[in-house]
Amino acid sequence: QVQLVESGGGLVQPGGSLRLSCAASTSILNIDLMGWYRQNPGKQRELVATITYGGSINYSDSVKGRFTISRDIARNTLYMQMNSLKPEDTAVYYCNAHVLRFTPNNYWGQGTQVTVSS
Repeated sequence: QVQLVESGGGLVQPGGSLRLSCAASTSILNIDLMGWYRQNPGKQRELVATITYGGSINYSDSVKGRFTISRDIARNTLYMQMNSLKPEDTAVYYCNAHVLRFTPNNYWGQGTQVTVSS
């Protein structure tokens, strides 16, 4: 019942910046938890950052101080600003939503590629 569409990925040099966007098909106030995950080939998908319905934010230790998660309620959109990018940040980034009142209650976007390279 929830569709998520990511955008904003691309190729950037080390130390550069990108902003990812995730557009949701419903008001994000209907979503209990939203977050960004990332995955490289052959590696397990890992959590990057989350934000709850009430605005509580959590970051992975690997991105603290460099990434910022935020939301625009009027536009039904989740963002992640990524600064001081490193080659190890290279991955496909996925938007995720948990909606406890829906079945199923876990939703994923299609992913957007971020490549950090000289």
